Amino acid sequence: MTATVEIHHGDNLSVIRGLDDGSFTLIYLDPPFNTGRTRERAVETASSSGTADAASVVRRGFHGREYERLRGDLRAYDDRFDDYWGFLEPRLEEAWRLLADDGTLYLHLDYREAHYAKVLLDALFGRDRFLNELIWAYDYGAKTRKRWPTKHDTILVYVKDPARYWFDSEAVDREPYMAPGLVTPEKAERGKLPTDVWWHTIVPTTGREKTGYPTQKPEGILRRIIQASSRPGDRVLDFFAGSGTTGAVAAALGRHAVLVDENPEAIAVMRQRMPDATVID
Repeated sequence: MTATVEIHHGDNLSVIRGLDDGSFTLIYLDPPFNTGRTRERAVETASSSGTADAASVVRRGFHGREYERLRGDLRAYDDRFDDYWGFLEPRLEEAWRLLADDGTLYLHLDYREAHYAKVLLDALFGRDRFLNELIWAYDYGAKTRKRWPTKHDTILVYVKDPARYWFDSEAVDREPYMAPGLVTPEKAERGKLPTDVWWHTIVPTTGREKTGYPTQKPEGILRRIIQASSRPGDRVLDFFAGSGTTGAVAAALGRHAVLVDENPEAIAVMRQRMPDATVID
């Protein structure tokens, strides 16, 4: 069976609203990090009292008033995040609809958003759906001397059904022991299973992977995610596709990929990177 890659050029929310319920085993999302820039969006509101005055307007989440209260608290604390979450929330709701019963959602964020997002995702999806907080640590680029240099991203992992999700630790590429002399030669040769802290370089400025796309993520990070949380023949979705790393890795591993991006530069990079992909404008 040949793995397929489908690239959609368009607004991701419009595109994913046309996809079928429960049709993806794995969804990986690497949204643009919040820089405080206001985003235009359609605000969907509801009110428990049937009115829509300033005091009663709420956002509906999957978990009712608990979610409304948390959202209100964070809105009062940081209105820049509230704007960012207004952009992200409807896309996460659609991602949850698209996730299969045995599916897993990976949300890739930086240190500015991860703590907010964890609280809201627990309320939106249910705390029992939280599986892991992954730390991707790297040591590259400039380092400040005014604080501890920030050299990691956070990936929050949620499962659609805690009793049914797919996870195959044996399929994941192993990594070297930090102290190989403390284990048997056989174990040292095989390597160890990764933990929830992943040391991996960013995409090198020169090398096979480099596409020139500014937010490109390394194939090794996506390979580990796709190996663990999907099987050959499964469908993988990334609707902040960027340079298309998710699709390139998924296809190489025998998974079908659906990618979405509205940036013409991203589409051009993905066309060149995956010339056999089907592109839908």
